[in-house]
Amino acid sequence: MQPNVSLDKASFWVRFARQWDYQLMILPAILFLLIFSYGPMWGVLMSFQEFNLFKGFWESEWVGFRHFEMFFESPEFWRIMRNTFVISLLKLAIGFPAPIILALMLNEIGGVLFKRFVQTITYIPHFISWVVISGFVFSMFAVDDGAVNNLLLAIGLIDAPINWMSSPNYFWSILVGTNVWKEIGFGSIVYLAAIVGIDPSLYEAAAIDGASRWKQIFTITIPGIAPVIIIFLILGVGNVLNAGFEDIMMLTRNLNNGIVMSVADVLDTYVYQMGIMNQRYSYATAAGLFKSFLSIVLLVGANAIARKLGRESLW
Repeated sequence: MQPNVSLDKASFWVRFARQWDYQLMILPAILFLLIFSYGPMWGVLMSFQEFNLFKGFWESEWVGFRHFEMFFESPEFWRIMRNTFVISLLKLAIGFPAPIILALMLNEIGGVLFKRFVQTITYIPHFISWVVISGFVFSMFAVDDGAVNNLLLAIGLIDAPINWMSSPNYFWSILVGTNVWKEIGFGSIVYLAAIVGIDPSLYEAAAIDGASRWKQIFTITIPGIAPVIIIFLILGVGNVLNAGFEDIMMLTRNLNNGIVMSVADVLDTYVYQMGIMNQRYSYATAAGLFKSFLSIVLLVGANAIARKLGRESLW
């Protein structure tokens, strides 16, 4: 039996008329996506051209996959991919569970004032720009009178000050640690909201059965927020190639710290250097499109695995 298309259209407009205020609220977000996300997508054509700024898109020479081949064969390719994956996976492995742990800890705090104080202290770094954060980090890890060196010297763990910010051995740890400290509080908001949505009667029943607070966390709280955790984990896997840009730029002094660039150069910073600094627009676009393609593959793969395991998924 064929569906009545006219009735479907009529019901759609009836629902739209009833929800006009909600539709109006999401209109700015839709316009933002259309203008800044979907509109610029036609610019990926540059990756298949030898783009000339004066000739424009339609008159520039088409070169096919030449820039992709150049990128894959470049001597920096494997170093950049290694740095991108290592930094991203470290951020995912450490930065993803950190807000969950903080949310679980905050949920166990009984004192309302103390709980609000801790929440405020952990939320604040998210709203501080990386320019300020980087200045704070450089001050903390300074060779002369840096708090970290002074502390380690005082307790006898080191004999001489260490130049932390100019050592490739410590850059990943400082970068990931700073990111976790900056975002842990803000990231915990979603998980705290999910915990609040759990039925309190479950905790009461568990307490009557003699379950300790630890057992309630593992049998009620974590399973209760598991769908939210899985959704954010899928998004995190899809976002794994976004190793960072602003944080790396600031902690390498706008990519001028050549000593640590061997471990700091990632896809985003490489695209910036090739496209903006070296004006190789087509080459940089090809590298960026390759990153986007890999991100889509990882996102679809993570979502498919979640569905196969019978868990929550994005679609």
